[in-house]
Amino acid sequence: MRILVVEDDKKIATFVVNGLKQSGYAADHSADGESGLIAAQSISYDAAVVDIMLPKLDGLSLIQQLRAKGVRMPILILSAKASVDDRVKGLQAGGDDYLTKPFAFSELLARIQALIRRSTQATEPTRLVVGDLTLDLLTRDVRRGEEQIELQPREFALLEYLMRNANRTVTKTMILEHIFDYSFDPQTNVVDVLVHRLRSKVDKDRGMLHTIRGIGYVLRPA
Repeated sequence: MRILVVEDDKKIATFVVNGLKQSGYAADHSADGESGLIAAQSISYDAAVVDIMLPKLDGLSLIQQLRAKGVRMPILILSAKASVDDRVKGLQAGGDDYLTKPFAFSELLARIQALIRRSTQATEPTRLVVGDLTLDLLTRDVRRGEEQIELQPREFALLEYLMRNANRTVTKTMILEHIFDYSFDPQTNVVDVLVHRLRSKVDKDRGMLHTIRGIGYVLRPA
């Protein structure tokens, strides 16, 4: 999952971006409305966090322009303005949820997760199963048969992505776009390294996670 954070306050932006990355998301940051608008139209994001008071282009105008251009990703508005009128304006502009500052990161994360679930249909399961491999999206519990497996955030994110696309080949570029932010050079071997780490934990017998030479990877039931 890849999230866009449009926030001009450096401290808040760093706090949110780092928190999202530690939770297993790829997160990109734009410090003003204009760059945020460009990023949101250039990359397929799963959700966005947008501040209202932004330089160059304010948050509400940014959201309105995105909606006018047909960009449907869920947007969480982040603002110091807490009045009912401000919340109503934000939602009427096209925002999907509104969170006031100061805020707890745990609440911001829960709201983002709820927006993503809603946008991908509320009936989405909270537990993914491929063969004897299970992943619980709420508790972040991963098991192969009866064995519990401890994964780092990016390993968890990669496994979730592969399980959501079970029996379908995903390319290295697709993995880079969903698991890493744009600062990673696509020519590096970060994907290979991450896949190797994940395979050593969840597929030691190499019966599920297959390499499609020159293309990418596919997860299939053993």
